[in-house]
Amino acid sequence: MSEIERQAHINLFIFGSGHHKAAWRHPDSPAERIGDIRYYEELARTAERGLLDAVFFADGHAAGEVAEGPWWFLEPLTALAAMSRATERIGLVSTVSSTFYTPFHAARMLASLDHISGGRIGWNVVTSMFDTEARNHGYERMPEHGERYARAEEFVNVVLRLWDSWGEDALRHDRDGVFADPELVRPIDHQGEHFQVDGPLNVPRPPQGHPVLFQAGASEQGRALASRRAEAIYSVAYDLPSAQDYYRDVKARIRRAGRDPRSVAIMPGLVTYVGSTEAEAEAKRNELDLLLPVEESLRQLGLFVEQDCSDWELDAPVPELPPLEAFTGPKGRYATILRIIESERPTVRGLLGRLAAGGGHCTMTGTPEQIADRIGVWLREEGADGFNLMPPSLPGGIEDFVDHVIPVLQERGLFRREYTSETLRGHLGLERPAAPSHR
Repeated sequence: MSEIERQAHINLFIFGSGHHKAAWRHPDSPAERIGDIRYYEELARTAERGLLDAVFFADGHAAGEVAEGPWWFLEPLTALAAMSRATERIGLVSTVSSTFYTPFHAARMLASLDHISGGRIGWNVVTSMFDTEARNHGYERMPEHGERYARAEEFVNVVLRLWDSWGEDALRHDRDGVFADPELVRPIDHQGEHFQVDGPLNVPRPPQGHPVLFQAGASEQGRALASRRAEAIYSVAYDLPSAQDYYRDVKARIRRAGRDPRSVAIMPGLVTYVGSTEAEAEAKRNELDLLLPVEESLRQLGLFVEQDCSDWELDAPVPELPPLEAFTGPKGRYATILRIIESERPTVRGLLGRLAAGGGHCTMTGTPEQIADRIGVWLREEGADGFNLMPPSLPGGIEDFVDHVIPVLQERGLFRREYTSETLRGHLGLERPAAPSHR
């Protein structure tokens, strides 16, 4: 196993002013810069200074509650094009929805970005989920879950074939008359249940062969797709036991699919509050929690637990809630809330803050050494191959991690000291797929 495979893979998940819902309300937040590409370029350069594998954008296709925060502004693939020119080595990953795009469109954009960046692009494959998004794309409502995943499977297959429609040596640049060898550029002639695509792609084969396929899905269909296709996986895990359950299940599925489980990095989301002391780290968390709009946050909590929380005392312990088996609403988030209460014993304000920053994702609060300790445990105990960092506030959250946690991980041999590759595939220890023979 290579050195890169033994070390943690770490991405920065860029999201507005930070992943805490009140981060934008802080006096020092970059809320006014959310539409300034220089802000994102600076974040990417900070992540690159920390030698992270990649920066990552999620994506949404509806404006949402615009009063609650600056969640969306720049379209992510457009932003990544600019960010690729402001950086040299760090990977650049974006969500592209298989429900709202077509395979040709996605293949073309991602291949173009791979050329622009010199082989640093990754694609997070999602199916999208909200009816508000669907109505912006001509649907009355989202297709059923099974239909979305069937479409996603075919979508990925078509995109891969389009990237393979150009042979490795198709470009000739022969000024006597042959720019590209037509024998090495072939149509794919795909006719499936959801798509008809002749091909070939009108962009030559990407520098990485295929941009790296990320996938994020906890459902049965999501895990099945990940086991067959994903080259890296974003996951959700509140604590180590839940992380281990997911990790072991998906790695076993990858093995049954005839692939090497060690070649697919599983990267749970991770929220960190870093301080020189525990008290300083807790103060950073409390500072953001105090900025939460109380009435709105209690109303949302009431929806999660299906009871009126409006008169709950903010700085008192959370009132006793019914056990999971007695709860009649959606159980996934409710189970997470019960685990948070059981393990952390938060006040009501603390619970609101915990849900506001990362929701069901793991949160680590403490000194660089304490956070590095916990990261090491997750890596050793089959909880993760790395993490998708979700800083509660930006840019401070990623600066704290890069400047203080990364050096400790490096000292312990848990993270690289230099880039050894020019491509995202190289950072992740992945081989470049060979083009099929066109002869």
